Amino acid sequence: MTAVSKPFPAATPSAILPVRMVRRAIAALDRIPYWLIALAARIFPAAVFWQSGQTKVAGWHLKPSAIALFHDEYQLPLIDPEAAAYASAVAEHLFPILLVIGLASRFSALALLVMTAVIEIFVYPDAWPTHGVWAACFLLVIARGPGLLSLDHWIAGRFR
Repeated sequence: MTAVSKPFPAATPSAILPVRMVRRAIAALDRIPYWLIALAARIFPAAVFWQSGQTKVAGWHLKPSAIALFHDEYQLPLIDPEAAAYASAVAEHLFPILLVIGLASRFSALALLVMTAVIEIFVYPDAWPTHGVWAACFLLVIARGPGLLSLDHWIAGRFR
């Protein structure tokens, strides 16, 4: 009989320690509650859209510069620049509010994802890294919901 060599040397306590440390770190990260992740995925991109909407209005009125921006720089196909400016200003205020409070969250995230796609395709195609981060946040909310800290969760609980 020939001796069979072991493919790996016996684990020593010093070799096991780093593995245990990594496993403990992963276990700790696994305990991050989904509601916290979802809250961040709702709030941070919503803030970007809200701030963009704020640059388009003065009080309750659309700024002439917003219409000029859509006419001169954005130049979206198939839509009048003035209509696009009004629609954008409304959407950039309405959907972030809904997303932050967690009401109609999936719909709001989908609406902002579509806006992100329009911005990426027609306006700023070189900004894909930023738009990709926004899209990832919106896709998380669309696919998994807004989490426990949302009006959607509270409303759903009332009908169970």
